[in-house]
Amino acid sequence: SDVMDIFISIFGHILSNSLYPVPQRAIGVGSAFEGWSPREEDVEYTVLVPLTPPPGYTFHLEMDTSGQLPGRNFCVHVEPVCTCTVEQEDENMPCFLHHPEEEQRRRNEESNFRDTLCTGSYLDVEKTARWFYQLVRAVWVILPHYHTWKLVLLPSSRSCKFKLTGGRGRFIVEILCGVQHGDSDIYVSSQHTEALFTPSTIWPETYAVAEMKFFSHMALKVPRDSWHLKCLQLLARAVVGRDFSTYMMKTIVMHLLNTLPLSRWGSNHILLQLEESIEYLRCSLLEKRLDHFIVGNQRVPEMISLPLEVQTAEPPNLLYHLAQNSAAHTQAIREYRDL
Repeated sequence: SDVMDIFISIFGHILSNSLYPVPQRAIGVGSAFEGWSPREEDVEYTVLVPLTPPPGYTFHLEMDTSGQLPGRNFCVHVEPVCTCTVEQEDENMPCFLHHPEEEQRRRNEESNFRDTLCTGSYLDVEKTARWFYQLVRAVWVILPHYHTWKLVLLPSSRSCKFKLTGGRGRFIVEILCGVQHGDSDIYVSSQHTEALFTPSTIWPETYAVAEMKFFSHMALKVPRDSWHLKCLQLLARAVVGRDFSTYMMKTIVMHLLNTLPLSRWGSNHILLQLEESIEYLRCSLLEKRLDHFIVGNQRVPEMISLPLEVQTAEPPNLLYHLAQNSAAHTQAIREYRDL
């Protein structure tokens, strides 16, 4: 995380007086930061970097209602905003909305971010990923880690992904760019989707920050000898190569953590925890339904900030595909028995 903090600090300094989005402090998300990575080697660290619009602009999230992609997806509309009051205090901040000639002058002086990072008036995921690759490549050579770690950029169309190799081992870092929903723990991000084709202006909603905060919150409430992360790690490794995703097992454990008595998570109940998790999976397969943990869950701890529309939405069914495909359901039951 110290590498990412240095990256973001330098990015912020470079971009502070430009017409480009400013990356905010990176947020570690996913299994590696939650403490239950399903892999022993080549641990992948995923970080979400929120982007704030440059002065004179705002990001407006518009929900995609085409129904072509699963889940909740958004476009990030880049809109000029009035900065006349700021302009009076800062002569270097002209209002582009009411003085378009000033914007044209700046556009002639430097490449405008709408030309570089947008398609039309919408922030483009793939262009933003390429921009981040360029920033990482330029900044890496001046970091102190440059002399002790080898950085190899990895191909990825919707994120900035690289491998670091050094004396202490090797790991993979994936940087996802995101835009925050108001001041909540919900973001839209540049993550990959399950669809075969995702338009480059589509930003899926991500709940990774809220889920990470849930695990941090539960760590303070469960017994000190709790094995809930070991339980999840065992389940995640057991389903590698099967039709059950690690995210399904994570969702099950989150539901159980949120409903079972906390005393049941002590180390002397590890077999019971595993049995209850597998039983939850069995019931979910029989009902062909596994509700998303964040979306539409009225029992999410209050310290996790959710937009009202996320709280009140219909919970997505993670087993929707089984309800639509009897052959897939039969295969899932067979996989369960093997498990």
